[in-house]
Amino acid sequence: MTAGVPAAGLAMIVGLGNPGKKYARTRHNVGFIVVDTLAERWGLRDWQKKNEARYGLDRARQALLVEPQSYMNLSGGPVLGLATFYKIPPERVLVVVDDLDLPFGTLRMRAQGSSGGHNGLNSLIEALGPNFARLRIGIGRSRDDDAIDRVLSPFASDEWEALPAVIARAIEGIELWLTQGIVAAMNRVNAKELPPA
Repeated sequence: MTAGVPAAGLAMIVGLGNPGKKYARTRHNVGFIVVDTLAERWGLRDWQKKNEARYGLDRARQALLVEPQSYMNLSGGPVLGLATFYKIPPERVLVVVDDLDLPFGTLRMRAQGSSGGHNGLNSLIEALGPNFARLRIGIGRSRDDDAIDRVLSPFASDEWEALPAVIARAIEGIELWLTQGIVAAMNRVNAKELPPA
């Protein structure tokens, strides 16, 4: 297999967040927001529940969209359960997650790595090991809020207005990862200035 080119078989795209209406529009739930938007784009409406996860299978794209329902810090168990059931190796998993240390709207994709202190990623690394791709979406820090208050508070109105463009870029990266592999996706997503589509 050529480096960076997707392997055959089912892929898993995991959005991290916390379940429930209370958290729906919070910064920590941007992973859920991206996966929900991707499902809408693909016309995927058949969501199911298994192993404390909400998931939908797009057979045409050979992709499983997943939202753990166990709360952020325990995301690893539900993801491992589905990965085991569907025989998906970590190298075919992409996790979409918020990142306090990136300015709002900045995207960073990596093939693998550490958690960077993110509890959801910590849980996934404990369950799967470090060899899964991750797409970090910057939510930015605030001078006024501590980290927990920042991630669990709703997006500001101006951020909410700007979010669709950020999500569109994230989805472009996810679809490139699916079709062309991690190198093509990173080259697109991590560019300081986006090249022509």
